[in-house]
Amino acid sequence: MGCRWVSQIFWLTLTFGILYMLLSKLILPKISENLEIRKSKILENIEAAEKQREESEQKIKDYNKILENSKNEAKSYFYQAQKKVIKDINKKKENLDKELNTEIKKTEIEIQNLVDKAPEKISKIAIETSADLIRKIIGIEVNNSSISAIVEDLSKKNKDKYYGN
Repeated sequence: MGCRWVSQIFWLTLTFGILYMLLSKLILPKISENLEIRKSKILENIEAAEKQREESEQKIKDYNKILENSKNEAKSYFYQAQKKVIKDINKKKENLDKELNTEIKKTEIEIQNLVDKAPEKISKIAIETSADLIRKIIGIEVNNSSISAIVEDLSKKNKDKYYGN
C-alpha cells in the first residue's frame, strides 16, 4: 500500500507543478499586464480629470474676472452717463434761470413803467370823467385845464399826507 501513496503524491506534485508553471508563465503575466494597463489608464484618467478640473477652475476664475470687469465697465459707463446728464440738466437749468431772470426784469420794468404812468393816466381819466360828470350833472361846460389843476392840487395833498413830504 505504501506505493500507492507515492504514486498519488507523484501525480499530485506533477499536476500542481504543471498548473503552477501554466499559471506563473502564461496566465498570471497576462492578468498582471492587464492590471498594470488598467492601473496606468486609471492614473492617466485621474491626471486628465485633475487637469480638466484645474482648467475648469481657471476658466471659472477668468469668467468671474471678465464678469467683474464688465460690471465695473458698466458702472463706469453709467457713472459717466449720469455725470453728463446732470451736467446737461444743470446747464439747461442755468439757461432757464437766466431766461427767467431776464423775463422777470423785463416784467418788473414794464410794471414800473405802468406804475410811473398810472398817475398820469388816472389823472387824465379823472379829468375826462369829471368834465363829463360836471357837464351831465350841472350842465356847465368845464375846461379840462381847470379840472387838471384841481386834480394836481389834490394829488399833491395826498402825496404829502401819505409820504410825508
